[in-house]
Amino acid sequence: MTTQTFLTTDELSERIKYDTRTIRNQLKDSVLLEGVHYFRPFGGRKILFIWETIERDMRKVKPASSIDIPMSSGGICRV
Repeated sequence: MTTQTFLTTDELSERIKYDTRTIRNQLKDSVLLEGVHYFRPFGGRKILFIWETIERDMRKVKPASSIDIPMSSGGICRV
């Protein structure tokens, strides 16, 4: 069984170094999805973020400078 760490918006802000307003206004519901990265206990206003899921998905993001070039053989060249 995997242990999950639940964080408030303030705690998440400290870990990912984004302002709490940025998390609530820009990341929530576009990058951080309800039911995947966060939930609202008892359907209330409070939001709890699931740290392990956010951390896992942060590792999947490629650097903005990387480019994928499709190859004729069907592969991909990453530059």
